[in-house]
Amino acid sequence: MAESADNEYIARRELPAPMLSRKKISVWSVLKNCIGKDLSKITMPVELNEPLSFLQRICEYMEYANVLTYAAHQDNPVDRMKYVAAFAVSALASNLDRLGKPFNPILGETYELQRENYRIVCEQVSHHPPISAFHAESNDFNFYGSINPKIKFSGKNVEIRPTGVVTVEFPKWNETYTWSNVNCCVHNIIVGKLWIEQYGTIEITNHATGHVATLTFKSSGLSDKDLYRVEGFVKDENQQKLLFLYGKWTKFLKCCSMEDYEEHMQQEKKIEEEKHCNSTHNAAQGKMFSKLNSFKLDSFRSLSLQEDKEFTPNETNDGLPRSDSDISLNLPNSILLWRCKPRPANSSEYYHFTNFALQLNVMESNMKPPDTLCPTDARLRPDILCLEQGDLDGASREKARLEKQQRDYRKQEKNSDELGPRWFKKAYNPYTKSEAWIYNGNYWDRNYKNVNAIF
Repeated sequence: MAESADNEYIARRELPAPMLSRKKISVWSVLKNCIGKDLSKITMPVELNEPLSFLQRICEYMEYANVLTYAAHQDNPVDRMKYVAAFAVSALASNLDRLGKPFNPILGETYELQRENYRIVCEQVSHHPPISAFHAESNDFNFYGSINPKIKFSGKNVEIRPTGVVTVEFPKWNETYTWSNVNCCVHNIIVGKLWIEQYGTIEITNHATGHVATLTFKSSGLSDKDLYRVEGFVKDENQQKLLFLYGKWTKFLKCCSMEDYEEHMQQEKKIEEEKHCNSTHNAAQGKMFSKLNSFKLDSFRSLSLQEDKEFTPNETNDGLPRSDSDISLNLPNSILLWRCKPRPANSSEYYHFTNFALQLNVMESNMKPPDTLCPTDARLRPDILCLEQGDLDGASREKARLEKQQRDYRKQEKNSDELGPRWFKKAYNPYTKSEAWIYNGNYWDRNYKNVNAIF
């Protein structure tokens, strides 16, 4: 397994103020007129936000950057691919229970993060459509891309589609990997406890060797058996399956050989056949006894059958659905590729943030705008800082001011080059065969004297 770094950056273990209660606000009352619309263009009450910008949420991809470092050090392309797949899964783990909406970035807004083994810069390069570009680099890898989140309300659920392609490069091996992320769904908008699941398929392609990893994020469907589960295969350039990948995007990812996988499937098949035989036998016995008792037990039996048809997912004390045990997710001779870090004990009080997320608004001692921090950095946004401090009125007031300012800027955008992206430019991506936002390489020069504050 790619071990987590022991020197994880921890500047604080809680926010200045706990999360404000959302019990007084009805999500349905806000969204009932938005069915079928793109919610990224709809103004939301600040009570539904978490105190982070979407640019900062993108940086949460980097919580398990050590997995990419570990992948880059593998000598075999199959081993590199399985750890790239683990990184792709790990990037989604922080979404669990994160029901607060991040603040929409302002056009030209940036965010930077530097850690011992990497650094990343993000910029809001377009307002309509909203596009966020990012570029992370280290001695071992480059990780970059752009995301245009599509958010729609269906009537019962909110679906988030993070359209866009992300790319990993390993310069040592002259390899490039690309993939697009899966959809996210927030359930029970009208009634019941809100909860999140990821579903869809990720296909990761190594454009140098032809290896592909395909990961299916299963939907819970009519039972909680598949809740949070992910599984798939690593294949070679001839589509020959080499490894089986499996786990839960909320907890871990493992892999095993195809031989161990096929042996496990044969055992599962035998177990299912035995269960089927037993159920057939029991059904025959039950039919005989039901005839004997049909007159005096008919009403009770009818009620029992109705109750059996209803599905109630497993729940914890907080009422949120949880999948059943991990016992069936432990195939013989498996290798653990990634494991999710535990969240702080008080995470539920602070927007269900991970330790990594808790640090994202920290103003470090060496950050002095405009000399050593760009004045467009999201740490300087007053609406986010007010919400973090528990000042709901201040957050609402500042959010409204920035949204009006953004509308005014947009009127000028067509006639002004100054309002365009500063750190990213459009260029042709030969792997996706389309235009992409590519980092221009200038941000870390720290030349911010001509950058105007936008907050």
